[in-house]
Amino acid sequence: MDNTALQKILERIDSYKNETIEIQKGLTAIPALSPENGGTGEKEKSDYIKSLLEKLSFDSIEEIDAPDPRVPAGMRPNLIALKKGKNSDRTIWIMSHMDVVPPGDREKWNTEPYEAVVDRDKIYGRGTEDDQQGFVSSYLAVKAFEEEGITPELNIGLVIVADEESGSKFGIQHVIKERKELFKSDDIIIIPDAGDPEGVTIEVAEKSILWIKCETQGKQTHGSTPEKGKNAHKAAAHFIVKMNELYKVYDKNDPLYDPPISTFEPTKKENKVDNINTIPGSDTVYFDCRILPDYSIDEIKGTVRKWAHEIENEFGVTINLTFPQSESAPPPTSVDAPAVGALKNAIKDLRKVEAKTIGIGGGTVAAYFRRANLPAVCWCTLEDTLHAPNEFCLIKNVLDDAKIFAHIGLQTL
Repeated sequence: MDNTALQKILERIDSYKNETIEIQKGLTAIPALSPENGGTGEKEKSDYIKSLLEKLSFDSIEEIDAPDPRVPAGMRPNLIALKKGKNSDRTIWIMSHMDVVPPGDREKWNTEPYEAVVDRDKIYGRGTEDDQQGFVSSYLAVKAFEEEGITPELNIGLVIVADEESGSKFGIQHVIKERKELFKSDDIIIIPDAGDPEGVTIEVAEKSILWIKCETQGKQTHGSTPEKGKNAHKAAAHFIVKMNELYKVYDKNDPLYDPPISTFEPTKKENKVDNINTIPGSDTVYFDCRILPDYSIDEIKGTVRKWAHEIENEFGVTINLTFPQSESAPPPTSVDAPAVGALKNAIKDLRKVEAKTIGIGGGTVAAYFRRANLPAVCWCTLEDTLHAPNEFCLIKNVLDDAKIFAHIGLQTL
């Protein structure tokens, strides 16, 4: 590695505090919400991001729009900007997303969600950490190369997508479907949308996801005459307790993941009666299961259906099971993948710590790359305020992550 070039770029990135604040203010002021979240899509924010990209001399900027008649623009925008390196056969891809989630309870916010407010090293506002930080860091890394007149060893490509918060159908799924040839199996693909406050964990694997909707039908009656009805709530409660046995049946432990076990938790419950003295004739409860890849989702569905049938027979009710989400985990990214090695090298050199690979329970867009046999990883330095009121990013994290990306750009991989 050219250490003189690295030092110049690191010093240049250190000078970008004002640019970080300015860009975050511009991004935060544009609420890019999906139709599912009551919004009109990402077009306005995409236009702003494109204007930033055009300030730098990328070799190409491509728009890959996904048709969506639900939004005023009629489409959901995705951007790909490419800066060529000395070796133009391989690319360092850094993927961020432009959409955000709604603010939630406004009373829990100390600032206006769509106004970036700076307090010392923190920038508050919806989207500042999820995922504007990822975009700003990658953008500033490219900006530093350009302003120092240094060519990266490999191409650097920025992928900025729509729809990450609502399933990615109009985002990275559409991009991979339409332009898969852009990505190669030996490329470095980094998604700065999951991490930890120290920036030392590299996510290479995730669990399967199974959401279960359990609708129990009985017979409603007065609370004083339970014998005349069939208590759907009681039957569902027994089913919930039975479901806890999944922890015993599927009890493998894999230390790669945090937590290292499969989880099977009841979550949402729909209200069916408003008064105390009515025995409910229906009950709806949901489960969120995060399952180690060792287990088949279909096998678990079979176990759950068997137990539901037992509860039906015991209480004289009917139980309908549906699965709002059923997603088998893709093959993990190898711990020897180029992206893992490049990140470990940069983190060790710049932060003087050893990075570690992990698996997580949450689903990430890395899954779509992995299913296409593209070894992606998730990494960044996060304070973990994603989706919370008073979301913020640290300016230090933005700049320090930009340095990691720049370091990778100078590695002879």
